[in-house]
Amino acid sequence: MEHDKHYSHFTDLLKDRDFLRWQLLPDEDLNKYWHAFFVQHPELEDERQKAIDYLRNEGLNKKILPYNERSALLEKIQRSVNQKRKKRIRTVLWYASSAAAIALMVIGITLFRPDIEPFESPNEELIIGELLNHQDIQFISSGEAISFNHDVEVTLDEKGTVEIIQSDSNVTRLDVKRELVNSLIVPYGKRSTLTLADGTRVWLNSGSVLEFPSQFPGKSREVKLVSGEMYVEVAHDKNKPFYVHTSDFNVRVYGTKFNLTNYEGTPHSVVLVEGSVSVMKDAAETLLKPNEQLLISEGNMERQIVDVTRYTSWKDGFLLLDKTPMTEVLEQVGRYYNLSFNYEQDMNLKNRTCSGKIYLSDNLDNVMTTIALLSATKYEKINDRIYIGHESE
Repeated sequence: MEHDKHYSHFTDLLKDRDFLRWQLLPDEDLNKYWHAFFVQHPELEDERQKAIDYLRNEGLNKKILPYNERSALLEKIQRSVNQKRKKRIRTVLWYASSAAAIALMVIGITLFRPDIEPFESPNEELIIGELLNHQDIQFISSGEAISFNHDVEVTLDEKGTVEIIQSDSNVTRLDVKRELVNSLIVPYGKRSTLTLADGTRVWLNSGSVLEFPSQFPGKSREVKLVSGEMYVEVAHDKNKPFYVHTSDFNVRVYGTKFNLTNYEGTPHSVVLVEGSVSVMKDAAETLLKPNEQLLISEGNMERQIVDVTRYTSWKDGFLLLDKTPMTEVLEQVGRYYNLSFNYEQDMNLKNRTCSGKIYLSDNLDNVMTTIALLSATKYEKINDRIYIGHESE
């Protein structure tokens, strides 16, 4: 690091690679150097704060740090994260996870500060989350239920045979009656995929219940999403239209890829990725085109153009956010990891938004650290309880 730095404006600090590294990935040497520097230059205190505020609001973008330097810094962050560190249980996770680091590099997000204090008072403004006990996935056929404690991949064939492969590679095979309807119950904290007898592929998100036949012997193919969320790639069959029924509306499919959300207590929606679908509710029918969403809330239907990746990325293991309300983010993460968030002590936190990418890894700490980065909040996990609060200014 150079020792003859001359600054007159906060933008000069933003052009300094060492200053950016100090804000993004502080270490002992950087802390020592910059604390000493600003002690020697008290006239720059306001400019220092402006630079930090700019980073927190605008993020680290390409104009500030060139691609090659961002890539080198990413590698450094990843090496740092991979080092095993023993921490006391009340230590707040201040380092960036590899997922958070990627989000920082690619999108440009709010940076956290190295001087944030841990949570001390239970009365401060907080969002509190509780880790809940996981339940088993259930496959129900002929009135009998089989339970699985890992995510499953279910495949039906035309002979009435079902193959169920758990994520731990255990395989279960059984014969089902062709004329009966089966159910797949995916609780919060779990996910599953399903291949129907006609070759249609279904991804079921956490908290979903799907009813489906072993075969499609009639003139149509019909399934029912009782609750939850599904992404569907429908096998083409012009002689047998495909229908998805819910308690609120029905979807007729003309050979397509689409996402359907039907969680209780939240707006329902259909997002069309490819092909064509019509949504039927009461006496109204709405035809959707690719990249359109139909939002159904309190009896109203609103059609709009959307980035479909934001609504389908969960099946690929990440969430793509664009000024998404924090409450919505925590709702999705809560379902995915079986968490329950309480907003009673919150006043303004739920008004914050997140922009960036969250990788839904098996490591919940990585995910929550990423959320803290994206929303300029701080996060602490103590046993089975999670605290989210304001950053110290």
